[in-house]
Amino acid sequence: MCIVCRFIARILVFVCLFAVGQAAHAGGKISIAAAADLKFALDEIVALFNKAHPADRVETIYGSSGKFQTQIRQGAPFDLYFSADIAYPRTLRAEGFAASEVQPYAVGRIVLWSPSRDATRMALADLADPAIRRIAIANPKHAPYGKRAEEALKAAGMWEKVEAKLIYGENIAQAVQFVQTGNAQVGIVALSLALSPELAKEGGYALIPGELHQPLQQGFIITRRAAGNPLAQAFVKFMSGNEAREIMNRYGFVLPGKVE
Repeated sequence: MCIVCRFIARILVFVCLFAVGQAAHAGGKISIAAAADLKFALDEIVALFNKAHPADRVETIYGSSGKFQTQIRQGAPFDLYFSADIAYPRTLRAEGFAASEVQPYAVGRIVLWSPSRDATRMALADLADPAIRRIAIANPKHAPYGKRAEEALKAAGMWEKVEAKLIYGENIAQAVQFVQTGNAQVGIVALSLALSPELAKEGGYALIPGELHQPLQQGFIITRRAAGNPLAQAFVKFMSGNEAREIMNRYGFVLPGKVE
């Protein structure tokens, strides 16, 4: 073999060994579709998980639980699906889109929140005040928090009185944004968002009685796409650990006694 050929062969061997080494250290990657009420809590949990798995990568996308369900049916590349309404992942499981059982992870709560009014002293009846021109909620058609807001307003006899004032966010995070920007004076939003450092600085909240609406029982699945994915399994295990549960508790989520 000529000198040039031997030199090229050595380079090829080095390149191959380097590529193998890089692949060995590249780690895994998962994508999580999560209800918008999880934004602050799950960001903290993912940050802790990433510290324990520095070679791996976890991407989170927040939005409407109902829309994520539709996207997963259509083949969206999500490995885990955290829904604000456990009924959505249960349906996906029944339809064959899940690689795991549906696991409950929390029960959410809804609150009245405002940066421009003293929401801590408010009740749903106060929404009839003419000074309140716009009230933000998530869209009840596909956002569980919006559906529970609708149920609470109807149970309190307030729906017909305030329906004309309502503006709808695509998800609960957008409903919060409407209030933050002054497009609404009050919002019916997730307790987990009202407790976030950002919103806590801007305004107070009043808890809406849980008996006025169906429970916001929340659950997740590993999707069919992630069947056998060890990183997805590791994240599920991490979610049931003490560190993750402490974070969820701090953001006002009622935790299941045992993740099944």
